[in-house]
Amino acid sequence: MKRQLLSVAICSAVALAPVASFATNGYSPHGFGTKSKGMGGVGVALPLDTMSAATNPAAMVHVGARMDLGVGLFSPHRSYTANNDGTPGYPTFEPGKFDSDKELFFVPHMGYNQMLDRHSSLGLTIGGNGGMNTEYPKDVFAAFNPRFPPNYPDATLIGQPIPGMPTASSPAGVDLSQLFFGLSYARNLDAVHSIGVMPVFAIQRFKAYGLEPFMGVSAHPDKVTNNGYDMSYGGGLRLGWLGQINDQITLGASYQTKTWMTKFSDYKGLFAEGGDFDIPSTFVLGLAYKPLSDLTLALDVQHIRYSEVAAVGNGHNVPMTDQNFMPRTLLGTDNGIGFGWDDMTVVKLGASWDYSSDLTLRAGYAHGNQPISSEQRLFNILAPAVVQDHWTLGLTKSINQASELSFSLEYMPAEKVCGTNVNTGSQSGCIEMSQYEIELSWGLKF
Repeated sequence: MKRQLLSVAICSAVALAPVASFATNGYSPHGFGTKSKGMGGVGVALPLDTMSAATNPAAMVHVGARMDLGVGLFSPHRSYTANNDGTPGYPTFEPGKFDSDKELFFVPHMGYNQMLDRHSSLGLTIGGNGGMNTEYPKDVFAAFNPRFPPNYPDATLIGQPIPGMPTASSPAGVDLSQLFFGLSYARNLDAVHSIGVMPVFAIQRFKAYGLEPFMGVSAHPDKVTNNGYDMSYGGGLRLGWLGQINDQITLGASYQTKTWMTKFSDYKGLFAEGGDFDIPSTFVLGLAYKPLSDLTLALDVQHIRYSEVAAVGNGHNVPMTDQNFMPRTLLGTDNGIGFGWDDMTVVKLGASWDYSSDLTLRAGYAHGNQPISSEQRLFNILAPAVVQDHWTLGLTKSINQASELSFSLEYMPAEKVCGTNVNTGSQSGCIEMSQYEIELSWGLKF
């Protein structure tokens, strides 16, 4: 019976994986599992369910034998605004406000944990690790039609299409989805300390379209856009520690190495380092405190190192071209322009109240620093991951002694980044995003 349930859960998660695409803290989720999400994403010092391994694998030995299966409905609202104030002679965006289509995505997850004995456990956790998606129903970069490719003599004819070079198509956008599989082993070292290790295998898929103007500034022009979905595979390692200091205080820490991925060969002319798109490392410290027997408060501090991934971190306030519209560096090279994101530090607060023997209520809040600066609006029109605040609610209702249902609701209020762009003659404008998510999961204890 357990094997049948596990097989159904894995197949369900994998079947839904291609439509998982979301961005909250940059393009990383604000939490893993319905219970964690209902508490602002906390969990490094608070074992909750089998998704806890994605935050701290050491928690799994305290979770017990159980399985969790759930799905979230994620709704991001993305837009950009361009003002009519660009410098004459520079390529500029069409003035106005433009909204991205595709505002509903499914995000599945599942987890399974088996106690090997009283002091050790083995678990499997599958979920969405992040993603980003936009689709604008117009040729966003039409004004950037090739006018500065290095190998064309007419490159200095500003505003004039170059014969034989493709123009921007519509719609324009990107779609990135990441799915991870983690196999965790956790063990109690003594009555206080637990440790855990989880090798992580990840799958990514990506496509871009409507980016033809950038073919002229790429080391591989035919590998920039409109090549359909490309797949990438790789792995990393998550390590965790949990310390039960006393009856009221628990401390936790975890570290996720960079997840080294194979390159997107079909987009090696778009991403830096020939299509390399690794998943950045993260570090989390946390505290759980029980001031009352039915009340738990938790605090997590998470650091995400976007700057160590060139495709994401390259491009801090660096113009793509010089004053003669000749490329300073080509896309797809080691120094190719990326999204120019900064590292993120996210502070998460959560509360859990056992309202009754069969009902637990949760609430949380999280805040992260802004990863996108006001000068980074060129490529970030495609990935306007500017959300900083998360407000969350959640609950768990026991069905019987073995099973339970959990629900969470997350609201990420609209955030704007406004400024000028170094690649559009100081044209001003804004990128904006707001998000909603509801998630439902079922837990079964063995």
